[in-house]
Order: sequence, then C-alpha cells, then structure tokens
Amino acid sequence: MLYLVHTRDKPNALDIRLANRPAHLAWLTAAGVRIKAAGPWLGSDDKPAGSLLIVEMESRAALDAWLAQDPYALAGLFQSVEAAPYKWVFNPPVDLNP
Repeated sequence: MLYLVHTRDKPNALDIRLANRPAHLAWLTAAGVRIKAAGPWLGSDDKPAGSLLIVEMESRAALDAWLAQDPYALAGLFQSVEAAPYKWVFNPPVDLNP
C-alpha cells in the first residue's frame, strides 16, 4: 500500500536538518524502490520547512516502525508527522499502473 507522509520541521531547525541530511539520504536510499517520491517542501523563505514522501509499505505498522528510524526524527527535527494511505491516480509511475 502507498502512504503519503508529510512532516513539518520545528521552527528555526534548519541546522538540525542540514547536520543530519547525509544520514537521512542514506536511510532513504536503503529503502530502495519502496520510495516512490521524496523531497523537502519549502517555506516562504525558500528553505526546507518539512518533507513529503510517498512510500510503499506493507502496513501502517511497518510504515510507523520505518519512520521511527529516520535520522531526522531521531535528531528531533520534526514538529509534526502525518501519514495516510494514498492512491496515486494521475500520472502514477510505471510500476504503479494497473
């Protein structure tokens, strides 16, 4: 199942994000093809203010366990994390086409 994950960084936490970025990118890379899309969303100052991910996981429990290992989460970057099942309707990647 696909999940949409939306995180919001704590205010004034860009230094935490930047310090943990290499470990975060390695964590995403290790997830392989389960990551369908990932990247930061930008605040009004054009600097990262959170992250958006589309991830394929077998269950919500598996997603939550995986998200708990995110180096950004472990470093205390996030003010909030929201996740919900997601149905990709328009222009899905080839591997998600019926």
